Amino acid sequence: MREIYSAAIDIEDGRIERITRTDDFESSYILPGFIDAHVHIESSMLSPGAFARASVPHGTIGVVSDPHEIANVIGPEGIEYMILEGKKTPLRFYFGAPSCVPATEIESNGAVIGVEEVEKLIGREEILYLAEMMNYPGVINSSPGVIEKIRIARKYGKPVDGHAPGVTGKHLKRYIDAGISTDHECSSYEEAVEKINLGMKIIIREGSAGRNLNALKSLYSSFPDKVMLGSDDIHPEMLRKRHLDKLVAGLLDEGFNLFDVLKSTSYNQIKHYNLDAGILQPGDKADFIITDDPRKMNILETWINGEKVFDRGRVLFDYSPPAPINNFNCSLVNSEQIAVKKSGKEMRVILAFDGELYTRELIYEPQEGTEIKPDISEDILKIVVKDRYRDLPPATGFIKGFGLKKGAFASSVAHDSHNIIAIGTCDEDILSAINEVIRKKGGLAVAVDGSVKSLELNIAGIMSDKSCETVADDYEELSGIIKKYGCKMAAPFMTLSFMALLVIPELKMSDRGLFDGKSFSHVPLFLG
Repeated sequence: MREIYSAAIDIEDGRIERITRTDDFESSYILPGFIDAHVHIESSMLSPGAFARASVPHGTIGVVSDPHEIANVIGPEGIEYMILEGKKTPLRFYFGAPSCVPATEIESNGAVIGVEEVEKLIGREEILYLAEMMNYPGVINSSPGVIEKIRIARKYGKPVDGHAPGVTGKHLKRYIDAGISTDHECSSYEEAVEKINLGMKIIIREGSAGRNLNALKSLYSSFPDKVMLGSDDIHPEMLRKRHLDKLVAGLLDEGFNLFDVLKSTSYNQIKHYNLDAGILQPGDKADFIITDDPRKMNILETWINGEKVFDRGRVLFDYSPPAPINNFNCSLVNSEQIAVKKSGKEMRVILAFDGELYTRELIYEPQEGTEIKPDISEDILKIVVKDRYRDLPPATGFIKGFGLKKGAFASSVAHDSHNIIAIGTCDEDILSAINEVIRKKGGLAVAVDGSVKSLELNIAGIMSDKSCETVADDYEELSGIIKKYGCKMAAPFMTLSFMALLVIPELKMSDRGLFDGKSFSHVPLFLG
């Protein structure tokens, strides 16, 4: 039923007992609470409790969360950590079983989630789905281990999330026919329509680095039952400003249908993932929000399970910081380890783009000399990835697109294995930034002329035990320094973190060297 009317809601034992129409129109609106269709809590750099306190002011009542970031660092223990911490808050955390840990077998990571582990996880009531199947070549080529994980999820009647950037035609059909039902990697309307026509639902991603809403919003007019709205990765400075709330407001302001948009933030998620959340019907759990104007989406109240958890600027529940857990075994890096000796006339360079996870391969002819150094005038910077688990030597390459004119920055948030990744204009600052992260056993760091500032991430090297406000302030300070010295990326650290994500084409950097996402193999720095 698509209708707006004045009503009174009676709540009993956390559920809506009845909805009674009234004649008194109020100046506020009651709407279903928002559910993020796909998010990695760890990418906020916040613990589950801090994430919950930061998101309920935006009308969020639940999140479909893939804990594969912490799983790559610590394994099943990390997943258990997220589940237990999530239970300490009223926010509904709907966790999936990570399907690709490690994301690839050709980089160093901290743990393995194999077929046996997936079976144990999928059988748990807290695990509602098999999380994004990033190994699309394995699905397309019927890799036994990959297919078995999908079979297990289907045996338990739980959906399988997809991850198929740029996959089309017969390969896409094979991928979907294997039992995969969603995708959040579409970057064009045409790509999304092809996937929908083959049976997929599309999660429109609008986070800190991947932003596809503008390209895909026409789906609301043509396929409103097939779309869901999600963040994928959202950093703390964005989360304190908005979650799904302002995305909804923007869509309504552009004229998209209110009910279609709300379906993409509640109903479609609930039906697809079989979630225990309410959508404003008698008998449902009392999960809803109150706003003064949907087109502005200023959240006045957020209710979860019949309890008010946010009221006009005040979060109404507390959360004690968790005890940190980690997996960090790494010694300091020296200048000899990141030096690059010239061994060819031309070399491969990663070409990065603001707001995109995709990269391209650029062929570049470096200046004369025996050692290759950054060329700031051409925006050719050095990129280094250092394994933090087995303490292997770092891998070094070059990247274009960040625009940094001075200094360096490093992070132990590097999807999906979360080794240390750094970009810089000179070796001295690169080393300073990397070694600061190593000394803190995880974090973000910026170095300029020997001066270093950092943010410690003491939970698995990817999350902080501090509040969203504290982490966002520190994060914005570090990002501001990078931008002050010329970086053109809207979210420098977020974009940096994806330069090691090998399953997103085209050219990326692993702790073992350059990786070609099209051929799914490592390639040498120099040609010929």
